[in-house]
Amino acid sequence: MSLYALVRPLLFSLDAEHVHELTIAWLSRHPQAAGLLAAQTVNDPVRLMGLEFRNRVGLAAGLDKNGECIEAFDRMGFGFIEVGTVTPRPQPGNPRPRLFRLPRERAIINRLGFNNQGVDALVTRASRVRRRAVLGINIGKNADTPLERAEDDYLTCLNKVYPVADYITINISSPNTTGLRDLQQAERFGQLLRRLGQERERLSDRHGKRRPLLIKIAPDMDDSQLAAIADTVREQGIDGLIATNTTVTRPGVEHSPLAGEAGGLSGAPLRSMAEGVLRSLRDKLGPDFPLVGVGGILSGANAAARRAAGADLVQIYTGFIYRGPALIAECARALRV
Repeated sequence: MSLYALVRPLLFSLDAEHVHELTIAWLSRHPQAAGLLAAQTVNDPVRLMGLEFRNRVGLAAGLDKNGECIEAFDRMGFGFIEVGTVTPRPQPGNPRPRLFRLPRERAIINRLGFNNQGVDALVTRASRVRRRAVLGINIGKNADTPLERAEDDYLTCLNKVYPVADYITINISSPNTTGLRDLQQAERFGQLLRRLGQERERLSDRHGKRRPLLIKIAPDMDDSQLAAIADTVREQGIDGLIATNTTVTRPGVEHSPLAGEAGGLSGAPLRSMAEGVLRSLRDKLGPDFPLVGVGGILSGANAAARRAAGADLVQIYTGFIYRGPALIAECARALRV
């Protein structure tokens, strides 16, 4: 039994967000010790989007919103680490309580709302970290920025994170910022990607390096919406898609006393939806377009199934909360070619 399995009952007896804060604080202060919690790092190099990943397993955005634990997660053996979502200005997010565990269903509901210390704080930390893992930075808009000015927030973040990120993810799919998912609608989506793509070319010239742009999408879309997204990302030169964010539906948890809590559902109940979206995108985008599978991966077998469904890389978050650092190597071994 792993050390994490021994301490998890204690951690799960405490408030979920309080434990999250304590864990982030401990990992940020003791990154060297973090490596002792994980199994031996799996080296399974893969080149994608011009980047070299040491294995196919990444940390999904949302766990380390402010980039406080990049070194710790690097030492745990992740092939890539995605931090954020970060916004131009610091913001507190939604009122507490806003994070709920559903242990029987191996799920989490959250309505955190992009709580973060702002892009400048994250960039300062990321610029000082020594790491082997690829670093992605996930960017969003401030809650009080009107939707018609959302592009300005994404452009601000893109400019600031560009020198320190290996890739940048555009988050337009969180259910916890009012109106954000409207940016996935065809006209707004195309306009946003067009402006971001133009700015990326300008930044590429200035910095002498072209950073991949990825889009993180919601699982709550029908086939016609996915088809429109696939067409637009191809047209606008986006480098990859992350499928998927959390769902506003409640598959498999309808009878939980927490099912009525507002927010996005993640974990095992999301698995089928996220895998279905991934399969659809692979069919629409062909064999060579980079896709990252996330949502409900709690075992090596789940990771292998997501790879079979079309994922080039996978990310974990809720599975990491339930299984601990041992899940990293387990998934990486299952994905080794």
